[in-house]
Amino acid sequence: MNLIHPTSIVSPNAKLGENVKIGPFTIIHDDVEIGDNTEIASSAVLYDGARIGNNVKIFQGASIANKPQDLKFGDEKTYFYVGDNTTIREFVTLHRGTLATGKASVGKDCLIMAYAHVAHDCIIGDNCILSNAVQVGGHVHVGDWVIIGGLTAIHQFSKIGEHSMIGGSFKVSSDVPPYILAAGEPLRYHGLNVIGLRRRGFSNDDIATIKDCYHFLYHSGNNFSQAKEKIAAKYPDNIYAKKILDFFIDVKRAVIRR
Repeated sequence: MNLIHPTSIVSPNAKLGENVKIGPFTIIHDDVEIGDNTEIASSAVLYDGARIGNNVKIFQGASIANKPQDLKFGDEKTYFYVGDNTTIREFVTLHRGTLATGKASVGKDCLIMAYAHVAHDCIIGDNCILSNAVQVGGHVHVGDWVIIGGLTAIHQFSKIGEHSMIGGSFKVSSDVPPYILAAGEPLRYHGLNVIGLRRRGFSNDDIATIKDCYHFLYHSGNNFSQAKEKIAAKYPDNIYAKKILDFFIDVKRAVIRR
């Protein structure tokens, strides 16, 4: 049984799962799908193209799947996806995709804190935390298990690798590799995210391998091309070395330096 406050406006064309709760003065547009056991607080707006998973919590004043802030946008049919068990805190703004990709998304089990913004065509992975007032520009890709500190701004088309952590109040204008800590102005490599990796079950051997890969990249005096060759030669079959190398192969912007 769904609990819909009488002051909310819910389109009869919207698709609601089981046990959905919708608070006062919330507006649900026509082309919206909401999964089971999702709770939406007061004065939120879910626009056409919102696709909300199961067990999602959306706090007051959040805006999901509004039109992207892209002058090229021509009202094409696009989407914003929110994964299962994700929490969207108050006054978060999540903009749907443009014709370039057709969608933007936040993954499963994420926490998007108050006043954060995720722009058009972004992909935020699973188990991510975007702290208060993080601002994510268009076409940004964020890997799984990433934590981004409050008030950090991320330049459009940037890429942030999995299991990395970025401090608060910084500017991300270059790509951030996986498994590391990043801080400073300009943003720099500050070692491995060792605590985060241990909490997520990485073994001491795994961490040692990742640390050695980044020694080649940031401490050996090699340029990135030379470092990548040495990593590939030393760890031809290691999954974490491969993920690091794949990240550097796929880079379209500069990568942060030491």
